[in-house]
Amino acid sequence: MGAPGGVEARTPAAEIAKLGDLAAEAGLHRVSMLAWRDLDDPEAGGSEVHASTVATLWAEAGIEVTMRTSFAAGQPQMSWRNGYRVIRKAGRYMVFPRAAFSEMMGWHGGKDGLVEIWNGMPFFSPLWSRTPHVTWLHHVHADMWDMTLGPRLGAAGRTLEARLAPPVYRRTPIVTLSESSKRELVRDLRFKARLVHVVPPGIDARFRPDGATPKSAKPLVLAVGRLVPVKRFDWLVEALVRIRDRHPTMEAVIVGEGYRRQELESQIHQAGADRWIHLAGRIDDGELLALYRRAWVLASASAHEGWGMTITEAAACGTPAVVTDIAGHADAVSVGASGLLVHGRDELAGALDRVLGDRALRERLSQGALRHAEQFTWAATARGTLEVLAAEALRRRGRP
Repeated sequence: MGAPGGVEARTPAAEIAKLGDLAAEAGLHRVSMLAWRDLDDPEAGGSEVHASTVATLWAEAGIEVTMRTSFAAGQPQMSWRNGYRVIRKAGRYMVFPRAAFSEMMGWHGGKDGLVEIWNGMPFFSPLWSRTPHVTWLHHVHADMWDMTLGPRLGAAGRTLEARLAPPVYRRTPIVTLSESSKRELVRDLRFKARLVHVVPPGIDARFRPDGATPKSAKPLVLAVGRLVPVKRFDWLVEALVRIRDRHPTMEAVIVGEGYRRQELESQIHQAGADRWIHLAGRIDDGELLALYRRAWVLASASAHEGWGMTITEAAACGTPAVVTDIAGHADAVSVGASGLLVHGRDELAGALDRVLGDRALRERLSQGALRHAEQFTWAATARGTLEVLAAEALRRRGRP
């Protein structure tokens, strides 16, 4: 996923000024963000890109932003990134009580507002936060718990998410990324619809077509994400192997790292696909951008996503998508215009076969992808998320 380096430099000064005015009117001079992982964490993904980019733009507008997160190997306990402070203390699970206690004690200075990023395990900020606070919740995790922790611990995680935590957040403004995710939060976690606000993520301006980087001469399928069960890369590998005979020069690149890498390597080897399915690991932004531009199609078989930022990043480069029909994906794709949504492994293979084999369809979807991507900017994301926190701050102070 694209990192936010340079985002603020391309954000119009007028947009930054609007953020500053909004924060000043609401009295939001110092804001804390609580996050499970930081952008420098080896397992960082779209949630971390989103948080870091918004924090960068808020800091550019004059807000003093401090992000509290867990320890990351090789990273200092305190550092600065793009104008905001990052404090990394405690492990993967101890970060939750430690960050809460630190905020309650005011160890890192007073705050005018708090953002909790609920990524699986909540910080339960409504129980202890004395400042105006909002929660960012990108999607319901549901069976992701079983995929990650196994059935026994997964059942505990599902109970926490679906039954124990939601009542704590009943009066808390929630920010999510898509209308489809909002429907899930209202239906499955029983949040009040009026308190769930949809603010889509933006797309960095560097993601755009480049005449100097044409599409690959051979069919090229690209997938990007952490190599973990929820991404279901095994589905994608199976689909690619099934259609290889129809596209004998096809190549596929899977970008990302994760603990399922060895299993995927074994699956690819057993299918005899080592020479044309490549696990690229972590790559730099320039390499990713080049792949977005060269690919014929972006594929995802993921079971859960808050949005699917790689879909819209690829779309901004003129690359359409074939992805599973899940919350988040349903909004990141303009169905039939910028890409195709599929159900199950058979439809995934069939849709990839169709897009790779039909040049006219690819070109139409490519143009639709460019149009769809135009509406998403990080300036709008930073403003939309700040508006929710500002409204809560003004409400707490008795102002309309």
